[in-house]
Amino acid sequence: MLELVDVRAGYGRTEVVHGVSLTVAEDQVVSIMGTNGAGKTTLLRAAVGLLPVRSGTIRFRGETITKLAPSKRVRRGIAYVPQGQQCFPQLTAAENLQLVADGRRGGAAQIDKALDLFPALRDLLSRKAGLLSGGQRQQLAIARALITEPSLLILDEPTEGIQPSVVAEIERTIMELAAGGGLSVLLVEQHIGFALQAAQQYHVLRSGRITSSGSGGAQAESAVRSAMAI
Repeated sequence: MLELVDVRAGYGRTEVVHGVSLTVAEDQVVSIMGTNGAGKTTLLRAAVGLLPVRSGTIRFRGETITKLAPSKRVRRGIAYVPQGQQCFPQLTAAENLQLVADGRRGGAAQIDKALDLFPALRDLLSRKAGLLSGGQRQQLAIARALITEPSLLILDEPTEGIQPSVVAEIERTIMELAAGGGLSVLLVEQHIGFALQAAQQYHVLRSGRITSSGSGGAQAESAVRSAMAI
């Protein structure tokens, strides 16, 4: 589904990602872990087209999309939820969802499907997104992404800075989405236990390079912690 081949990316004169190659297969969850500054977000931004790659190739469903605009990647089935519970704070939760649904065939039905995944949002639809808690805004951000009906969902630290009760809800939803088929997930996550539980494959990024890879599952936690040196 998604292939990154020897991808290099960075900012200004600084290269942050150094020749990373990885694959996310159909209906697969792949987790990327690493300490702060490892290059995880830079890698995701390159994958979705928000940051041009310096060299290397990005393919999606066999098509080379290395130079394709982010909007065109969305239309091909890639959805990205960036770090930080991003939303339009002056709009209500309902308006945030409607912005994505407008112009899409079956947009209202997609809103309902997204709200079924995060039922707590139904009671908050009239509230301005900026007044929601961090966890509620993150649920809203994921719901917005799902309205586009992606075949690949890219999540950057979806549980960062969120209260534990909502973390459990978000983790459950991501696991359900992955198990349901028809959706692949590329997940950057600091919670090692969740990242390994959710994933069939993991990669550890350190100083912009993949230093360890393997199959997901709790049995891999010791190897991951060693690779991350934490």
